[in-house]
Amino acid sequence: MQLYPIETGNFKLDGGAMFGVVPKSLWQRTNPADANNMIDLAARSLLIEDGNRLILIDTGMGDKQSEKFFGFYYLWGDHNTDRSLARYGFHRDDITDVFMTHLHFDHCGGSIRWNRDRTGYEPAFKNARFWSNRDHWKWATEPNAREKASFLKENILPIEESGQLHFIPAPEPGSDYLEDTELGFGILFADGHTDKQMIPHIRYKGKTLVFAADLLPTTGHIPLPYVMGYDTRPLLTLEEKGRFLDKAASEEYYLFMEHDAHNQVCTLKHTDKGVRLRETHTFDEVFN
Repeated sequence: MQLYPIETGNFKLDGGAMFGVVPKSLWQRTNPADANNMIDLAARSLLIEDGNRLILIDTGMGDKQSEKFFGFYYLWGDHNTDRSLARYGFHRDDITDVFMTHLHFDHCGGSIRWNRDRTGYEPAFKNARFWSNRDHWKWATEPNAREKASFLKENILPIEESGQLHFIPAPEPGSDYLEDTELGFGILFADGHTDKQMIPHIRYKGKTLVFAADLLPTTGHIPLPYVMGYDTRPLLTLEEKGRFLDKAASEEYYLFMEHDAHNQVCTLKHTDKGVRLRETHTFDEVFN
């Protein structure tokens, strides 16, 4: 098995929305805002090469939305999916599986693109199976008013229409963790941010690498009360995040940060004030 960080692009979001009830005087110490109160974010995917499979975890925003749409998110930098794949000798047509942690536009928008004559949509990875789970798919295709702007039908429905959609099974009743999957990694299911978000746990080179997705958006979100305003069930996030942080610190997980624009990987430690950041690393520092 080989893993590769795939940088699909950078954007910005409102710092207050990203930190919920936490005052700016606190969160700006780790995530400084610009003049518009926007903070730097990444859309970082992970590519798993395992035998004859190439599995891409999340796909970023993509590029099919309007100029007006992207204007809300202040795109910056020169990363994109194709250049990042090419850096490691791959092309998007080589991808065999696309695993979507959840279906918010900044995690799955790159899964679908315009067709050649821009009359409709098609899978951006034509040879891939696309993986979600039944409960989250229902949640996303029958969206609540709060999340409707994040679940864009043009990102989601064409996946099913293509015939390339597959579902990860649910864990056993009473459990939030699926140990064995055909994709070769375990999955933690979390409901605080959105219903049935999936958090991959990958054993790699003697370490556990966790794709943190929106359970832990940036290293600045490590303190327990630092919960996004976007989360649909913030009190449940507190419970899920607390259990996750404690286990990540105790078992020395390496956390792969999808949205932290300046830190690819981090580790945690227990302190008198709770779980805190131990170290940050580039991916290559840890695994190459």
